Parts: sequence; C-alpha cells; structure tokens
Amino acid sequence: MRLKSFEARGFKSFADKTSLNFEPGITAIVGPNGSGKSNISDAIRWVLGEQSAKYLRGTKMEDVIFSGSNERRAMGMAEVTLNFDNTDHSLPLDFDEVSICRRVFRSGDSEYSINKKPCRLKDVVTLLADTGLGRGSMSMIGQNRIDEILNSHPEDRRTIFEEAAGIAKYRMRKKEAMRKLDDTAANLVRINDIKSEIESRLGPLKAAAEKAEKYQGFAGELRKVQVTQFVHRIENIEIAKQKLEDKYKALSDENTEHTSKVKAKEAEGMGLKVELDKLNEEYNHLQNILAEKEKHIETLRGQEGVMAERITQCHNNIDRLAKAKIN
Repeated sequence: MRLKSFEARGFKSFADKTSLNFEPGITAIVGPNGSGKSNISDAIRWVLGEQSAKYLRGTKMEDVIFSGSNERRAMGMAEVTLNFDNTDHSLPLDFDEVSICRRVFRSGDSEYSINKKPCRLKDVVTLLADTGLGRGSMSMIGQNRIDEILNSHPEDRRTIFEEAAGIAKYRMRKKEAMRKLDDTAANLVRINDIKSEIESRLGPLKAAAEKAEKYQGFAGELRKVQVTQFVHRIENIEIAKQKLEDKYKALSDENTEHTSKVKAKEAEGMGLKVELDKLNEEYNHLQNILAEKEKHIETLRGQEGVMAERITQCHNNIDRLAKAKIN
C-alpha cells in the first residue's frame, strides 16, 4: 500500500484546490518556513480520523477551515482526500486504488467517504487498522512528539508494538465486543427489573383482561343490535324514498301535462293577439277614413253656405230688377 496523491481544498492555508502526486521514490516535502508543510501533515492526520483539535494545532475542529484573508473571504467547508495504491490489497477492499475523503462544515457537521461512498468514522478506523496508519499509530510523528513518546508510560508505548505486530485491529474488536457485552449485561439487568415489575402487575392485568373480554362480548352484541337497527332504518328510509320518488314522478307528469296545456293556451293567446292587432289596425284605418270623410263633409258644408249666400244675393238682385221694371 502506497500513498499516491493528496488533495486539499479549504483546509487551513489551502484555500484553492491543491493536489500533490507522490511518485515512487519521493520521500519528503521540503520548503521554507510558513510554506504549509505542517498543514499537509495535519491534513493527512485529520483525514485518517484524528478527532483532537489539539494535535491539529487548533482549539476547535472548525479552525481547520480556511478563515479568510485580506483578499479572500472565509470558506464554509474544508475537504481533504487521500488516494492509496492498493494493488497489493493491503486494505481489505477489492479495488486497486482506494480514496479516503473527509469534509467538515462550519456548522460542525462532518462527513467521511471511501471511494466516494458515504461511510462512518468507524469504517475508516476499521479499514486502516493493522496498516500502520490506524488511530494512535506512530506512522505520523509531529514536532516534539518523540520526547513525548520516549517519556510516556509503558502502557502508552504498548500501542506502538501492537500496531506493528498487527493485533491492534483484534484489540479494537475485543474492546468493541466487551463494550457490547457490558451493554447486554446492563440490558439484562433492566429486563429483569421490567420482568419483576410486570409480574407484580399480572394479577390486576388478568382481572382487567377478563373484564376486557366481557366488555368485548357485550360490545359485539351491542354492535349486532346497532347494525340490525341501522338495517331497519335503512329499509324504512328506502321505502319512504321510493314513495317520495313515485310521488315526485306523478307530480312531474302532472306538471308536464299542465305545462303542455299552458303552452297551448299561450299559443292560442298569441293567435288571438295577432288577430286583435289586425282588428286594431283596421279600426285605426277606418278611423282615419272617417276623419277624412268628416273633413270633406265640413268642406262641402262650407261650400253649400257660400252657394246659399250667392243664391240669396241672386234672388235679391232679381227682386230689385223686377221692382225697377215695374216703376
């Protein structure tokens, strides 16, 4: 197993995406002070599951996220990915290349993935057990850590030898199994307590169960009676509904008959109205003719008066002529 490449984005000073390819033969990363060499080792330690911000030279886990500068704003996420060459299958996965990725957000949420598939921290720790990169291994030794290791207690140095001997994974499994056994024992104690408490309630519960059975019997009979009543009510409603439907049909037929008669009368009335309109027109025409005749008669009467006056004048003239001849 060999580390092939390293990718970081938003981790400490790596604001932009930074990639490093470790070709065979490369054994060191060199650079001046402040160039970010320690940040690379912190990123590798972090992605392998480090949970202590102290070992990452910070006070809290959010400190690993790029905090911004005068020219760039702060980022909301840090991400680091390690790609391993697994052609020798040192890692128990059926892949020739394995990538391990970790993300952290300013909200405090953290995500892990193996070959771009989400996983738990426990899966990462289990995968790296007995590879020399597991939690607590000495494959990565920071500044001033050598004196701390040499001056540590024998129990603490034992972890180094267990990792080298390949038994750290089994010790981890044993610890997990012991924890599960302790949890199971605690659950058994709790179960026994619950059992004792339930046994003390069996008598009252039995009496309550008998009452419940009687209640269910009475409730079943009541349900049957209610169903029978509902059936009778439904039948009565159906009969009343049929009567109302028959009555409604008869009234509808009667209404249809009356409607037909009304329409016939309306048609007859319309015919009479047309005849009345014709008679009114004839009456108005005769009235106009009568008015013209009366006007003509008045004219004739006026002419007759004039003729009478003329005749009278003629008689008077004749009388004067007659008297003149006599004289």
